Amino acid sequence: MQEASIKHVQCLSPTGLHRMAYKEWGDPLNPRVLVCVHGVTRVSDDFDELAAALSDTWRVVCPDIVGRGRSGRLLDARNYQLPQYVADIVTLLARLDAGTVDWFGTSMGGLIGLGLAGLPGNPVHRLILNDIGPTLNPAALARIGDYIGQDMRFATFEEGASYIKSISLSFGPHSDAQWHKLASDVLRQNADGQWVRHYDLALAVPFKNATAESTLQGEALLWHAYDAVRCPTLLVRGAQSDLLTPATAREMTQRGPKARLVELDGIGHAPTFVQSDQIALVREFLLGQPA
Repeated sequence: MQEASIKHVQCLSPTGLHRMAYKEWGDPLNPRVLVCVHGVTRVSDDFDELAAALSDTWRVVCPDIVGRGRSGRLLDARNYQLPQYVADIVTLLARLDAGTVDWFGTSMGGLIGLGLAGLPGNPVHRLILNDIGPTLNPAALARIGDYIGQDMRFATFEEGASYIKSISLSFGPHSDAQWHKLASDVLRQNADGQWVRHYDLALAVPFKNATAESTLQGEALLWHAYDAVRCPTLLVRGAQSDLLTPATAREMTQRGPKARLVELDGIGHAPTFVQSDQIALVREFLLGQPA
């Protein structure tokens, strides 16, 4: 597989500076830029297959959102929220000197793209939302929020990989090698030799601080952003997803950018886009071909 360059950009939060790491594939002078952003506990390495496949046409940039992977951590965990993530992406785009970008976002990465694409004068040319929308199933959010903050430690990589697979079965069928890669991307050894997940456990703080009122306010803001999106939009839904409901997906086809909806059978939250047919779906949409 083609090797990516790993780079960093300095970003600003209300409590100081932090570094955001990103992987870059393809020609760094290519004006066609595709930004791929991962889910809440995942990392940029998730996109290795997709980025390698598309780097013949695009300069593919895959950041580790702050608090994950190779990126820094925030001093105040309350800032692990969409406004901070969108601001960091704006800084990244300035570093890339990208006039326009295509966007692929899985789960949280889709919400970041939605927040950016809903702003006046935004640079998003085409938008792909992977199993995410403005309204999120509360039970699924509670499930995700519950395991994010658990301080899981494993004596061996195999134990950690088994755990990662157990919480990721909704990703759909994968080969043993693919499950190994999905686990190795998000497991690291600590100073004691234990295997731990590669993110700041304080990511759980905003989930724990959420109230019914703040959740409704956030949903209203996301729908407002969605209704402001003007670029062609593809919505991919795992047919068995417990986070993006069929009703929300249908509504997204009827308002705002009126997203084109594709459902993937046998998959929940969320499709990984490491399979060749899923990668082809991305290429076809970004090239303006039927999805």
